[in-house]
Amino acid sequence: MEDRLERKYGGLKSRIASEGKAAIAFSGGVDSVLLLYAAREALGENALALTVSLHAVPERELALAKAFCDRFGIRHRVETVDEFSIEGFAANPPNRCYLCKRALFTRMRAAADEEGIPFLAEGSNVDDQGDYRPGLRALKELGIASPLKDAGFTKAEIRQMADRLGLSGWNRPSSACLASRFAYGEQITPEKMKRVEKAEDYLQDLGFTQKRVRVHGNLARIELLPEEFPRLFHENLSEKVTRRLKELGFTYVTLDLGGFQSGSMNKELGT
Repeated sequence: MEDRLERKYGGLKSRIASEGKAAIAFSGGVDSVLLLYAAREALGENALALTVSLHAVPERELALAKAFCDRFGIRHRVETVDEFSIEGFAANPPNRCYLCKRALFTRMRAAADEEGIPFLAEGSNVDDQGDYRPGLRALKELGIASPLKDAGFTKAEIRQMADRLGLSGWNRPSSACLASRFAYGEQITPEKMKRVEKAEDYLQDLGFTQKRVRVHGNLARIELLPEEFPRLFHENLSEKVTRRLKELGFTYVTLDLGGFQSGSMNKELGT
């Protein structure tokens, strides 16, 4: 007998199938992976993946997105956007995500229109409503669909369904754009974002799973899962990490004893 999660997934596919064609904003994260796979199952060749290449998207993430589409034979269109051309972005105001999302989805909306696809969807889920996410307002203004949220999928259910379907990355740690690493009001540059990307790549190569390198001027505040703290102090890893991050240009390197927290910079806003 079909369980509740299977019914949700069946409803998701039926919703997408009713559109005839679908363009999916595809980052390569598990949310958009499940949504795109559902679109492929529902629509076959009438499903299109749309990915935006940015300074704020790590190169590894873009490579994973391309590999997924290649594996399943999904047509994939990559749009390159310079987010620093978006007015206000570099100043990193509290509504930075709104400014960026509106510009990026306006570009994707234009790309979908060029392909003759009215239905453009993205991978927000019901859990995304609990944090400060000004980008969601941009999606609503532009009429971008959020089928996973509409179907009632939580983040945990998305991972569970992706696992059932055998989709790679079902247990991949969550990711976020590199701009989210900077304290609000701190000027962002491509060079600063590349520094963060290299620092986080280094931590990943050392075997740390969920990690963030938050930037406060010349100080790097590392967030790791608390259960991975001991590893940092074994085999001189803390010294290696400190040395590497200082090579990248940070003056001070700290470990946040509170551990990894998604959206931790929003605490400055009292959210």
